[in-house]
Amino acid sequence: MSVSLKTSAWASASLRLLLVAPALAVVALSFVVPVLLLLLESLRTDSGGQVLGWSLANFERFFASGLNWQVIWRTLRIAGLVTLFSAVVCYPAAQAIVRAPGRYRGLLLGLTILPLMIAPVPRTYAWIVLLGRNGFVNSLLVHSGLAPEPLRLLFSEGAVFVGLLQLFAPLMLISLVSALENMPIDVESAARSLGANPVQAFWRVTLPLTQEGLVVGGTLVFTGCVTAYVTPALLGGPRILMLETLLYQKVNVENDLGSANVIAVILIALTLAMSASLKRLAQRRSPRRP
Repeated sequence: MSVSLKTSAWASASLRLLLVAPALAVVALSFVVPVLLLLLESLRTDSGGQVLGWSLANFERFFASGLNWQVIWRTLRIAGLVTLFSAVVCYPAAQAIVRAPGRYRGLLLGLTILPLMIAPVPRTYAWIVLLGRNGFVNSLLVHSGLAPEPLRLLFSEGAVFVGLLQLFAPLMLISLVSALENMPIDVESAARSLGANPVQAFWRVTLPLTQEGLVVGGTLVFTGCVTAYVTPALLGGPRILMLETLLYQKVNVENDLGSANVIAVILIALTLAMSASLKRLAQRRSPRRP
């Protein structure tokens, strides 16, 4: 009897493994293998096309530059601020969409998704028109007396921040809307009836129950900001370098493939670290079950 049960369990496990094998093969070929090859390339040291060996020389050379450290911290700072600001802005917007009447909810969601249907290039060029020296924002500041002359708004960290926020905030909003729709309707009113004020109800009820949406949205926004190229290149220019624009320079201007591989590894590491950090934070805030 026990032998029969073991055979049945083995057959069931083999069948499950056989069913998921195609998906595992696709993931391995499309993600695991390229990442491993990239790691190997970043560790390779060569001269004149000949491989000299495998070492951390590329990483040591890259991190020895003060400019590279500035680019890393700038990328982390802007990506972190965009992620934080999008969460603060999108939470009330998501609550407004979820609480809207049914005939308006679809319209609001459509307006949320609409910017994602437009390519980043025209959306970024729109900010160039708005933030230019003779653009709408400078004209408004000068005519209102808030600025004596047009300000240099383009090619600054502020311009990159605004462009990335407008580009990726819809991803956070969609994630939070999905999380709020799955939250029980009466939990906030129950918390309010027990004496919690709106801030306490949000912090101790709404946030823990929707933190999975926050983790997904935060990961998407942060990853998008770190790996974005068009918006930092057009709004930041050569003065405000981020990791993606630095990667472009290393490959197409300096032909420094060793540093380019290091930057690619850093981008992957930042993405994985951000995802793991948000998940760990969510687990700490999750209510403990007895």
